[in-house]
Amino acid sequence: MKAPFSTDAGRLEAFSDGVIAVIITIMVLDLRPPPGSDLGSLRAVVPTLAAYILSFIFVGIYWNNHHHLLRAARGIDGRAMWANLHFLFWLSLSPFTTAWLGANLGAAVPTAVYGFGLLMDAIAYTLLQNALLAVNGREGAFGQAIKTDRKGRLSLLIYVTAIGLAFAAPILSDALFITVAVIWFVPDPRLEPVIRAVDAAGETD
Repeated sequence: MKAPFSTDAGRLEAFSDGVIAVIITIMVLDLRPPPGSDLGSLRAVVPTLAAYILSFIFVGIYWNNHHHLLRAARGIDGRAMWANLHFLFWLSLSPFTTAWLGANLGAAVPTAVYGFGLLMDAIAYTLLQNALLAVNGREGAFGQAIKTDRKGRLSLLIYVTAIGLAFAAPILSDALFITVAVIWFVPDPRLEPVIRAVDAAGETD
């Protein structure tokens, strides 16, 4: 029985999972216990914890959708592998942008830099989708499933808006970041029928 997706795609997914696990680990290492022992002392770590929770959700969203994307694809090539590394590069900066935002919640530049990181994550993920689309074809099930990416385009627009707002009203930028997380919280349903079809084809081969 053949695997439902190529061995290379499986290897790429396993490598990406490892990198994402390290990213989450580095982010949580920035969390420090409060200086005191009463509940009031927790106020000092609320900004850092809030930034961590938001970034954890974003990384989790990317991990979930990245899994669906590679499971739906039947093959990869060198361009897709480099696009995946490019995506992981920007995602690996999450611990830095998260730590800076958490230490300076409400500050313009850290908020803008955090938004820029999210914007580059989204652009890199879009480039990865396009690279996989070139391998798997636009007319097949995979291509038809991802040809319409309204949430992706909307997210890019929101990120650009949030970066601009960071210098006038950082709290509104934070609200926009949360809005994007809510939009993407449910895994991309476009790829689930494709995955089922790929799995079925693998079982019959």
